[in-house]
Amino acid sequence: MIVATLVPLQATILALVGIGATVLILTRDPLRMTIVSGVYGWLLTLLFFVLSAPDVALSMLVVSCVGYPVILLVAVTRSRNK
Repeated sequence: MIVATLVPLQATILALVGIGATVLILTRDPLRMTIVSGVYGWLLTLLFFVLSAPDVALSMLVVSCVGYPVILLVAVTRSRNK
C-alpha cells in the first residue's frame, strides 16, 4: 500500500492537498477561487518537492502560483468592467 510507505511529512502534505482540492471545488466566487487556486498550486508544489521532484515543483510553482492566477484575475477584472 502506498500510504504505508509515506513519511509523516509527505502524508500531511498529501492530506492538505486533498483538503485544498475540496475547498477549490466548493468555492463559487471567481475572485476567491483564484486565491484558493494559488494556494492549491503552492500545496502541490510542496508535495512535489517533498516527493523528490524539484524540477516538477519549480514548473508547478511558476505555472500554478504565478501564471494561472494572474490570467484569471485579468479575465475576472475585464468581465466585471463590461
